[in-house]
Amino acid sequence: MATGLPSMAYGDGISKRKQVKFGGYNHTLAAENGDLWDMENLTSDFYPLLSPRTRRWTCRTLTKPNGLYAHDGLYWADGTGFYADGELKGIVTDGHKKFTSLGAYIVILPDKKYYNRLTGDFGALESSWSGSAKIQDGTYAGEEAKANTIYAVGAGAKFNEGDAVTISGATTHPENNKTAIIREIDGDNLRFYENTFTISDGGDSETLQLSRTVPELDYICENENRLWGCKGDTIYASKLGDIFNWNVFDGVATDSFAVDVASTGDFTACCSYLGYPCFFKEEHIYKVYGDKPSNFQVMGSASLGVEKGSDESLAIAGETLFYLSRTGIVAWSGGIPQSVSTAFGTQRFRNGVAGSDGTKYFVSLQDTTGVYQLFAFDTRTNLWHREDSTQAVSWGWNEELYCLDATGKLWMNGNARSVPQGAVQEALVAWKAEWADFYEYTTYSSSSAATPEKKGIGKLLLRLELDEDASVQIDMQFDSDGVWRTVKTLQTEVKRSYYLPIIPRRCDHFRIRMTGNGGCRLYSLVREVYNGSEL
Repeated sequence: MATGLPSMAYGDGISKRKQVKFGGYNHTLAAENGDLWDMENLTSDFYPLLSPRTRRWTCRTLTKPNGLYAHDGLYWADGTGFYADGELKGIVTDGHKKFTSLGAYIVILPDKKYYNRLTGDFGALESSWSGSAKIQDGTYAGEEAKANTIYAVGAGAKFNEGDAVTISGATTHPENNKTAIIREIDGDNLRFYENTFTISDGGDSETLQLSRTVPELDYICENENRLWGCKGDTIYASKLGDIFNWNVFDGVATDSFAVDVASTGDFTACCSYLGYPCFFKEEHIYKVYGDKPSNFQVMGSASLGVEKGSDESLAIAGETLFYLSRTGIVAWSGGIPQSVSTAFGTQRFRNGVAGSDGTKYFVSLQDTTGVYQLFAFDTRTNLWHREDSTQAVSWGWNEELYCLDATGKLWMNGNARSVPQGAVQEALVAWKAEWADFYEYTTYSSSSAATPEKKGIGKLLLRLELDEDASVQIDMQFDSDGVWRTVKTLQTEVKRSYYLPIIPRRCDHFRIRMTGNGGCRLYSLVREVYNGSEL
């Protein structure tokens, strides 16, 4: 809500209405005098002043933007290439990617690929081997062991000790088709616990398939040294500290974990928040409590979750988690989600993609016409500001806030502490501020009701400051006639007060619009108004 100083009546019947605080976006029919009905590229950085946002920095342009991730560096998918800080590291499928990390590993879905930041290795989370094998007696911990070994040439290079492998193809003893954990690897011998298998005297020669698998996951995150993911009604967790194993069930604290929930609908998102893995459906929120599989507890509540298609709208700003629900943007602190969408009025959005610089929540939203709009919510002022029509693909924080947009542009937020070498600053920012209808209130009463008489607009008094090469144009519209009339154009001036005379005109209500290019700070807006007759 915009605020200002009380109006003052003079002997000539002219009253002055002064606004010195400029609020945020308020696209509702309840918008009052001084509220901003529409805007473009405005910011709360200089609140209570009205000002355009700072110019962004373009770091590079991708050919086919398929996703961005920031974690001690910038990682992205460009077409079928996976890049680490601009260097090609591996090949992926051509499609949108979801990323998370655990330790030195960056995990890439839906490809089930990984990149090791320390070694530079790029590979697959899953592994498999097939061919002629023999299930036989062997050794374990240096001692003879019965029915515990699979001899398979080349299999030892495919797996690691501790891997859970699924065995299939056994025909002599079908009960050997199972998932078992490799305890030791000795060349081409895979050792398991004694009597893991059932074998004939001398062993069984079989044609086997051995595979280490990762469940199909729609969404993934990291929490307390585990990867967590979900698909459909099922929540999964990897083995502790191990991105490769999701089927280890040894009955110990480091085990993998999986559980089904019974609520309506599929999972739509997941994230780590306040130390818990959190999972969302459109009408439910689940948190997993506990520190090991034996005491994990999934607690759910029937609350507004994440709208389908907006899993990347989750972002934390001001220690609060924000996301797009079916009713609009909500703020969640672990209890009941609270709507922060009042400013949007009847506007409806979908396909949210969000990021945060710690205090501001930036979200790209698609409206009902298919057009994207980029908004910023400042948790310090609780104000929304519309920036532009950017369609964000992904966001990432790496000392600064980065955005990869649908045109392939990888840009950095303008309010940056340090700028990467080679980054190019955008041209002067084009901006707009359009106030809601002004229904001037009566001079002689504290009532909030507007006067029934027509008003005459004598002049506007603006105190603003323009940066070098900046310009601004002020237009007015009367009685919603759809015609914007230019009343003043200003170009490259220093800070001072501008008197903007307007041809006196009686009206029931009027609007003011300012459009400009370049830096500008509006300190105050004074309107001189006089009352006419009711006709």
